[in-house]
Amino acid sequence: MRKTARIGKAILRWPSWYILHNVKFSRTLYGAAPLGDFEQLVLLALFRLGNGAYGAAIRREIETRTGRRLLPSVVYVTLQRLEEKRLVCSYIGNPTPERGGRRRKHFLMDDEGQRALARAYVTFEAMTEGLKDELTSLATGSPSPRA
Repeated sequence: MRKTARIGKAILRWPSWYILHNVKFSRTLYGAAPLGDFEQLVLLALFRLGNGAYGAAIRREIETRTGRRLLPSVVYVTLQRLEEKRLVCSYIGNPTPERGGRRRKHFLMDDEGQRALARAYVTFEAMTEGLKDELTSLATGSPSPRA
């Protein structure tokens, strides 16, 4: 029997509370789980728009600033994942006549969401330090300053 198969069978025998405890412990020990690229874009849009923004406004903000075309579902799935990570929370607003009496779901960035966004930003800044001209030329198709 291969070693990986034995490990897999051993994991199946572990009680679920043990696995959950280890996942929670590793998250608290090593900090929050890192943000994905699109999660960062959603948090940046929410930060820019302010608390109380709703999914369609967040989507428009990302589309306007990045030039990407997005399906609405992509934004809402990401917002749901950010809620599960406790980086954002939501509330249902009052019905409005212009929406035919339907309610809108609004989103708020929690303190942990702001900290996660700030950590991602600081990390990105550190990794791109001194590369602005070269990265800009690569993005625009201009000759690279290093060439």
